[in-house]
Amino acid sequence: MSADDLFADDAAQTERTRETILRYHESWKRRDLEAVMALYHPDIEYNDFYQQRCMRLDDLREYVENNLPQRPGELLEHVDRIRIDGHTAFIQFRISLLGGEGLVTFRTGEAITVRDGLIWRINEYATLVREVCGREGGFTGRSAISRLGLSPRQLQQMARDLQEYFQNSKPFLDAELNLQQVATATGYSRNQISHLLNQVLGESFYRYVNRARLQYLLDELQAGSDLKRVDELAFAAGFNSLSAFYNCFRRHTGLSPKAYLKQISSRARAQDSH
Repeated sequence: MSADDLFADDAAQTERTRETILRYHESWKRRDLEAVMALYHPDIEYNDFYQQRCMRLDDLREYVENNLPQRPGELLEHVDRIRIDGHTAFIQFRISLLGGEGLVTFRTGEAITVRDGLIWRINEYATLVREVCGREGGFTGRSAISRLGLSPRQLQQMARDLQEYFQNSKPFLDAELNLQQVATATGYSRNQISHLLNQVLGESFYRYVNRARLQYLLDELQAGSDLKRVDELAFAAGFNSLSAFYNCFRRHTGLSPKAYLKQISSRARAQDSH
């Protein structure tokens, strides 16, 4: 076979690989679990080097389902052009979550091998980058690789579980809520929850809890609760002191409760006049 024939064969294989990889790429963008699964070879081997874990086809459905972006604020985006050569491809992407002080970004690279038009091997290399809002309003990044043996995907799931627990069970209404109670209720260790909050989401446990309390109180005000009873609402939301409430309120709204209530009243009057 001549050099020209070899080049033509390589180019044809690259194009076939490109078709498979672009379908894979689009399936993730559409958050289509079945389309993703259909592209895996029956003999697929998925190597997650961060977790030192090797998965086969039977393991991948739950793995993919848990990691498809599903909620507002969750974002999966590819950060570089897809590189393809013959049977292989390399994709880089990031998954972003909103944390207490900015964005949390999980950066991942996948080296993919295609066989028979299906994905036969994936080698995944992941790092976790914490991005926090700087003084000038921009973002600065620093490595925050988990010291607890948690992969970026596991940290993402933990953040989801914590958010769901706070939204559904509202444990923050208990003024005596502590870190161990949250860890026990969510099925994680105290150290894991603490690491997630401090090293990934960028805030202490008590700031996270008080922010949830404040959001609950603001939702109550927007729903029409008595504006004159804001101090009582603060205690009902779980704050155990007015100073903690006022500090939290100003930190997250930029206003005092009095100024915020005046703003709500002005908006209500404006709507009534229309």
